[in-house]
Amino acid sequence: MSGMTRYIIKRLLIGVLVVLCVSILIFVIMQAMPGDPIDLLAGSRTPPEKIAEMKVRWGLDKPAIIQYFYWLGNILRGDFGTSITTKQEVVYLIKQRLPYTLMLTGAAIIFEYLLAVPLGLFAAVKKDRLFDKSMTVVMVVLWSMPAFWLGILFMIEFAIRHSFFPISGYSGVRSLILPMLTLALPAMAQTFRLTRSEVLDVMEEKHVETAYAKGISDRKILFKHILRNALIPVTVTFFLGLPWLIGGSVVVENVFAWPGMGQLLWKCIAHQDFPVVQAIVFVIAILTVICNLIGDIVAGFLDPRIRLE
Repeated sequence: MSGMTRYIIKRLLIGVLVVLCVSILIFVIMQAMPGDPIDLLAGSRTPPEKIAEMKVRWGLDKPAIIQYFYWLGNILRGDFGTSITTKQEVVYLIKQRLPYTLMLTGAAIIFEYLLAVPLGLFAAVKKDRLFDKSMTVVMVVLWSMPAFWLGILFMIEFAIRHSFFPISGYSGVRSLILPMLTLALPAMAQTFRLTRSEVLDVMEEKHVETAYAKGISDRKILFKHILRNALIPVTVTFFLGLPWLIGGSVVVENVFAWPGMGQLLWKCIAHQDFPVVQAIVFVIAILTVICNLIGDIVAGFLDPRIRLE
């Protein structure tokens, strides 16, 4: 068995363990939430025997440990249960919402890296000059902005005052622009800073100084010796950033009434719809583990030292 194969198997086993731990954590948090979803759904005028019957139907009359293993066993069979509030299959609800969330987060992360990586590279090359200082200030401001506040500003300026884009919902590509910018711009600041710092670190290494001493052109050194090595951690964070964007899209989707999983998650938390909440958080955890695994494998291919460690 090769070193790379052992490395991938090790990461897979760690991923399975993480998913199992996340499933336990999700279930414990849902059990610790105040209130009862059946009481909330039934109302104060529902007879006690009817409430007891509803709890039996949803399996909420059993001990918590039995409920967990019952839930986990159903998940392994691809059954996430039924929504308490809408009476629809949870898998059906997720299938409806997941494409919109992936559309939003995919567009946001692509926009983020297409803009942040060249800006970070150029800022590192122009270190301590006007462009570098200006971009650093801009990125600090973007990083400090709450997503909901930035989204409201975009809505007021570009949807209400000038009507350039739809104010909410999904009605085509134009309706994607404002939520995508709201999600991408704060995250872009971190990618910019990472790219800039990695490029500066690589520029100080001896092999780069040797390349300059040999008289190799600046362009060749920049792309072959500096950028190639500096982009290893940046490439890894590309895959790691997608699950975080999916988690962060909860606020953005609610601001813009975007029909994704974030909006569904928010509504189900408010109504204590445990099966849907558990399923969405579990799906996000699965996506996180998959993206982490892809990032680790890509890093292992780009840098053999990681496999040795």
